[in-house]
Amino acid sequence: MEPKISSKSWNPHVESTLRDTWDTEKIYTFEPFKKDSPLFIIDTPPPYPSGRPWHIGAAAHYAQIDMIARSARMSGFNVLFPIGIDRNGLPVEIYTEKKNKIRMRQIEREKFLELCKNELDSLESEMLNIMKHLGLSGNFFNYYQTDSESYRKFTQSTFIELWNKGLVYIATRPNNYCPDCGTTIADQEVIYEDRPTRLVYMNFKIKETNDTITIASTRPELLFACQAIIVNPKDERYSHLFDKHVITPIFQREVPIYFHHHAKPEFGSGVVMVCSYGDHNDVAIFRELGLKEIVSLTSLGKTTESAGPYQGMTVTQIREKIITDLYESGLVQKEEKILHRTPLCERSKTPIEIIPLPDYYLKQLDYIPLLKQLSEKIVFYPEMHRHILTNWLDAVSIDWPISRRRYYGTEIPVWFCKKCLEPHVPDTCQYYRPWKDPSPFLKCKKCNHDVFVGEEKIFDTWMDSSITPLFITKYYSNSDQQFHNATYPTTMRTQGKDIVRTWLYYSMLRCFQLTGSIPWSSVWIMGYGVDEKGEKMSKSKGNVIDPFPLIQRYGADTFRFWSASESNLGQDYRCSEQRLDASQKFLSKLWNLGRFLSSFDVDNELILTDRLSYDDFLEPTDKWVLSELSKVINESLGGYKEYNFFIPSSVIRDFTWKVFASHYLEMVKGRVYENNNSKKRKSALFALHKCFSTILLLLAPICPFITDELWRKLYSKTSIHTDKFPQISNIYETYTKYTKPLLDFNSLVWNKKKETISNETGKSLSLKDKISLKIPSDLSDFKEDLSYMHNIVEIS
Repeated sequence: MEPKISSKSWNPHVESTLRDTWDTEKIYTFEPFKKDSPLFIIDTPPPYPSGRPWHIGAAAHYAQIDMIARSARMSGFNVLFPIGIDRNGLPVEIYTEKKNKIRMRQIEREKFLELCKNELDSLESEMLNIMKHLGLSGNFFNYYQTDSESYRKFTQSTFIELWNKGLVYIATRPNNYCPDCGTTIADQEVIYEDRPTRLVYMNFKIKETNDTITIASTRPELLFACQAIIVNPKDERYSHLFDKHVITPIFQREVPIYFHHHAKPEFGSGVVMVCSYGDHNDVAIFRELGLKEIVSLTSLGKTTESAGPYQGMTVTQIREKIITDLYESGLVQKEEKILHRTPLCERSKTPIEIIPLPDYYLKQLDYIPLLKQLSEKIVFYPEMHRHILTNWLDAVSIDWPISRRRYYGTEIPVWFCKKCLEPHVPDTCQYYRPWKDPSPFLKCKKCNHDVFVGEEKIFDTWMDSSITPLFITKYYSNSDQQFHNATYPTTMRTQGKDIVRTWLYYSMLRCFQLTGSIPWSSVWIMGYGVDEKGEKMSKSKGNVIDPFPLIQRYGADTFRFWSASESNLGQDYRCSEQRLDASQKFLSKLWNLGRFLSSFDVDNELILTDRLSYDDFLEPTDKWVLSELSKVINESLGGYKEYNFFIPSSVIRDFTWKVFASHYLEMVKGRVYENNNSKKRKSALFALHKCFSTILLLLAPICPFITDELWRKLYSKTSIHTDKFPQISNIYETYTKYTKPLLDFNSLVWNKKKETISNETGKSLSLKDKISLKIPSDLSDFKEDLSYMHNIVEIS
C-alpha cells in the first residue's frame, strides 16, 4: 500500500506554512471569561534588543517559555502568553553611541532619542522575526513596547501613586556611580571582579610627634578627600596613636586617627585611609563617626575643586598624577601589585565610584521582612534557585535609587518651583516629558511662584520592567477591571537566573506596594547558555552564536528539541551547532515512522480515544508496548508538570528510538504486512497508531511543527494544538516485566547473526537470514512475533 505521506524526509520549510495556518485558525486566542477553562497567565520577560546577534541562549530560553504555554493549553488551561519588547535603558544608548561614533551629551537630546529609537526598531524587527520562526504561540498581534507612550504613561502612573503614598522621596546620598555610563546605578547592577591593582605604601606625618606612619591604599587619588585614619584597636603596633592626628601628604591636611574594627592588621600596613568615598566601607564609617564628606567627583566623573590642582581630572588621570607626585616627593615607601576585588558596573564593566548626588529613592527596607514571608509561598521551578532571591533579600541595605542621568527611558514626572525648589507631581492622566513639556502647574503650592523647571532625569529601566504583571493584566484600565481581577495575580514568571536580584525582586516589591499581593504564584528559572568550553556567552567575549542561521538551516523544531533535551531545568547548557545534529536525526526518524504508518489505514475514532484497554483483540506484544507507552505518558506528564522539558524530550526519544522503532515495529511487521483483515493485524495496527499518535501528542509542546503536520496527515483535520494530553493508564502494567527479557533476546539474536558466518556468502548473516535457536520459555507469548522478526527456525 502506498504511503499517504509522499515526502521521504521532514522539510523544515513547511514550518512557515504552518505558522500562517495557525494564525488563520486563531488556535492560540486567549478567552479570559470562557467557562470551564482555568486561566494560566504567563508574565513573559520582554527581551531587550541590545545588539546583534540575538543570543542563542536567549532564543532557547524563549522556546522553552513557549513549551510552558503549549503544555498548559494541552493540560486544559486557557493561556495568556503576552509578547513584549523592553526598549528602555542604557544598552541601546551605548549601542547607539558606538554605532554612530557619538557621545550622548554631545548631541541634542531629541536627536539622540531619535537615533536610539531607529536602532531599536531595526533590532526589534530581527528579534521578533526569530521569535516567530521559533514557533512562539504568543500574542504577536498586540505585543507591547516599554518605550511606547502607553507603557511610559503606565510607569509614570505607578510612580505618582507611590509618591502620593509617601513611598518615594528625594535625597542626596552616596550612590554607586558609573563614570562611563554617566549615571547612578543600584546595588543590583554592581558586579565584582578581581583585577590587578597598585597598592601604594605612603608616608604620613603624625602631627603630635612628627614621626612617620605608613598607610597602604589602592585609592591614593582620594588623598584630598581623606577625613579619617583608622587602626584596629587590637593591633598593638599602633596603640600609641590613640587621640593623635596625621598630616596628609601633598595636601597637608590634618586628619584624626580612630580605633576601628574595620581596619585589618594583616592588610597592607594595618593602617587604613577613610575617604569620601573609596568604597562602601568608607560610607559606613563616615556615617558611624559623623564625618563631614568631601565631594570628590562631579556627576561627569571628574574631580571637584576640592582636589585643588588636580581638579577636572578623571579617576585614572588623577591616580597616575598623584602616584607620580608622591614618588617625586619621596613619600612612597614601596608599591605592590595585587589582585583587588573591584566593584564594576554590570553594563560597562568599568569600576564604579561612590558619589553623593541628589536622587529619587523608593522605600524598600521596610518591606523586606514581609517580602521574605511572602516569597516562601512562591513555587520555584527548580527549587534550587530560590536561594538567589533569599540571599538578595538578606543583602538589601538601602532604599532603591530609581533615577538615572541618561536620556532614553521613561521620564520622571516632576516639576520644581524655580524659586523654592518644591517638587510638584501631576495627575496620572497623560504621558509627561518634563525636560521638554511645559509645566502642568500654574502656581507653586508652597510659595505661589509661577515658574517651574522640569526634571531631566529618567527612571531606572527596572521601574518599567518591574510592572509587566500589572501592564499585561490591565491594572489601570477602568473599562477592563474585570479582566484585571480575572488575570491578576498571574500564574507564572518565566526568566533567567541572572536577573533574579533585579527583575524578580523589583517586581515583587513594586507590585506588592501597588496591589498588596505578590504578582505570581510560581517562578520558572532557566540556566545560562554557555559555549563548548562551559563559559557564559556574551557579546563582549565574542562567543555568542547567532540562532537565526541555525533555525533556517535545521528548522525550529530541531532547535527546540535541542533546547529541551540539552539539560535539566535550571542547569547551564552548552550551545553549538554540532549538538543540533542529534536532534535533527531524531526528527528524521519520527518523520520516517509517520510515513511508514501512513501506508496503513486505521480507525482514527478508536485511536484518538483515551482507552488503552482492548483485551478483546489485542495480542501480547501489543499489550507489552502499550505498557511501555503508559510509562512514557506517566513520566512525560510528570516532567511537564514540573516544566522540566528535559524529561519528556528524553523519555519520548528513548521510547521512540530504542523501543518502538527498534524492537516493537520489527516484531509486528509480519502481522502488519498480512493481506487480510485478521484480528492479529488489527491489533498490531491499533497499537502502532496508538503509540505514534500518543508520541505526537506528548511531543507537541516541544516540537509543534512536525507533530502538527503528521497529526493532520494521519489522524485529524484539526490542529494537534487544540487537543489535550493523553491520560495515564496502567492497565497493562504487568507486561512491563517482559521489557528487559525481550530487548535482551533481540540483542542476543542480532549479535549472534553478526557473529555467524554464512556458508553461502562467507559473510555474517544478515538480519533477514534464517537462524536456528530456542526462544526462552518466559517469552513464549511472543513466539510468533519473534520468529517472524528474526526468521527463527526454532530448535526443539
